Formats: sequence, structure tokens, C-alpha cells
Amino acid sequence: MTAEAPTAPALSYGRLMPVTVHFDDLDALGMLHNARYPLLVERAWTEFWQGHGIRFDGDWASAGDACNVVRELLISYDLPVTRSGAYAVHLWLERLGTTGLTYGFRFCSADGGTTYARGTRVLVRLDAGTLRPAPWSDRFRTAGRELLRPAG
Repeated sequence: MTAEAPTAPALSYGRLMPVTVHFDDLDALGMLHNARYPLLVERAWTEFWQGHGIRFDGDWASAGDACNVVRELLISYDLPVTRSGAYAVHLWLERLGTTGLTYGFRFCSADGGTTYARGTRVLVRLDAGTLRPAPWSDRFRTAGRELLRPAG
């Protein structure tokens, strides 16, 4: 009899992005430091947007949709991450407005089966010259729509 690897749960929305926890991400107790979770989520989002041609190269004047700020970040920690290695971030959009969005995330096992932390983050797109809210581009909105969580 051969044991089969458990299958990853099918995602009905969003995208599962691989991330790596390194040894130096762990705190003195050998757990992923709480400040590393948002950093790893940000890296997953950056990879997703770069895959759609949306990137920030340090020039705010030409940053376009990458010129945005965090309005709110909420995170809750369900289980400790106690070792380095391969994990994933499940990303999705809760809301995609004209100038803002709310995204959800789960920091999870590489197959998406175990959730270690979950949260939401609200972003506002800014005009680089005025630092006032500005609308997302059509390209950004098209890419974002594929991540919208179904209502209900």
C-alpha cells in the first residue's frame, strides 16, 4: 500500500503565492517574528503585480498604480510558524474601489491547507504630484478583478 500526499485544497478565489521563511526570520523563541508576516505578504503581492507588469522602481513620478499607501492593516495569528522553509500566501481582493482597495490574505502552508495567520489591508492609490487619492488604471483593475472574492 502506497501513501498518497494530501491534496491541496482547491481555491475558489484568489491566488496562492509561494514564499520562503528563512532561519533569520525566526525570533529568539524559534517562531516567525510577528513583524515578518506583513513583509512576506508584501513580497507575495509584489510578485503578483510584477507578473502583471505593475512594478515600482523607485521613481514616484512614474510609479502609477504602485504609488499607493496603507490606510489600515489588520492581522490575527492562528498558529505559530516554528521552522524555516516553503510556505505560501493566499491573496485575494475583498473590494476594488475607484481609488482604494481592501485585500485579504492568509499566511499558510505551501499547499494552502494550514493557516498560520490571516488579515486584511486597505490601500489608497495616490497621485505622485499631489499625494491625493487617484483612480487605479484600467490595467490594474483588470488584473485585480481576477482576485475578487465572490460576494456572500
